[in-house]
Amino acid sequence: MTSPPPRPDYKLYKSRRGPFDRLRGLGGLDGLRRSSRGSSGHGGSARPRPPLRRILKWIGVACAAWLGLALVLFLISSSLQENEGVPRAAQRQLAGNSSFLTGSTVLVIGSDKRPSTSTEAKSPPRADSMILLRGSLGEVRRVSILRDSSAQIPGFGVQKINAAYAIGGTSLLIRTIESFFGGDVNINHVIRLSFDDFPKLIDAVGGIDITLKRCVRSTKFNGRRVNLKRGDHHLDGPEALRFARVRTNLCNPSEDDRDRAARQQQVLSALRSRIISLGTFVRAPWIGWRVPQTLSTDLAGPGLSALAFDVATGGSGDTRVLEPAGFGPGGSLLIPEGERADAANYLQGGE
Repeated sequence: MTSPPPRPDYKLYKSRRGPFDRLRGLGGLDGLRRSSRGSSGHGGSARPRPPLRRILKWIGVACAAWLGLALVLFLISSSLQENEGVPRAAQRQLAGNSSFLTGSTVLVIGSDKRPSTSTEAKSPPRADSMILLRGSLGEVRRVSILRDSSAQIPGFGVQKINAAYAIGGTSLLIRTIESFFGGDVNINHVIRLSFDDFPKLIDAVGGIDITLKRCVRSTKFNGRRVNLKRGDHHLDGPEALRFARVRTNLCNPSEDDRDRAARQQQVLSALRSRIISLGTFVRAPWIGWRVPQTLSTDLAGPGLSALAFDVATGGSGDTRVLEPAGFGPGGSLLIPEGERADAANYLQGGE
């Protein structure tokens, strides 16, 4: 039997893959050429673009981060302002145990306290406008109280309701308003805006836009007058303040305090529309920092942000204005007891 041939005296080495071996998966050099032509745009299909979903995702992340920054600045600024300008007596007068999830009532006071540079700075401040605002889980209801409404001021007899603020400040005004509604309204929080603060609030959001069905013209006050024609107008802070304060409209002298209250509600509705606009989104961090600095309130950051959310999302912004039935002493307005009861019921969620 023949023996197998002897094994050669050498070693076998396995070479690494060369560059041309890697081309086999692409179809060799021809495949590489085809790939190069396709990627250069001179042949074949173009390189696929990033998916639209990925772009939208990053846009959403950027928007959320922008709003998050605005919220953080809002919370910090409002925490620094908590209880600023709210007397302890008024804080003790407020009803506790409330939440904007279940319902909380806020008294918003537009005070005519002048800045220190004004010639009337030493005169006692008065409540130029009073609004009860009820916020609960994305819903908001408002009731406007006419400043000339006749009311029983505890310890001081029957007077115009805004006199309570001049006599005893925020604390007495809270007691007077709760008594005015027969104990059916409990005020949980208070926000005060002065003549010095209000223009800053309007300017912080970039002004407001209003549409007038008839002209509004006033006499001079503080050296300026209002003269607005029928149609669309953009108002800055000082202009919005003068418009809201017009007491006698020379275009229609028959107007009374109800028309004045309606103009104030128009300003508030325009402010709400501005807050939820795209332009406000672009300036959100700046607004988040500036707005709390224009307010005097007992609300802390989370409570104020919850209220802002309710105002922004809580419907059209319509406000119920108390209807007088006649005139009392000194030109005061008589509000029937039934009208007050209906308004209190509406504020609490009724029809």
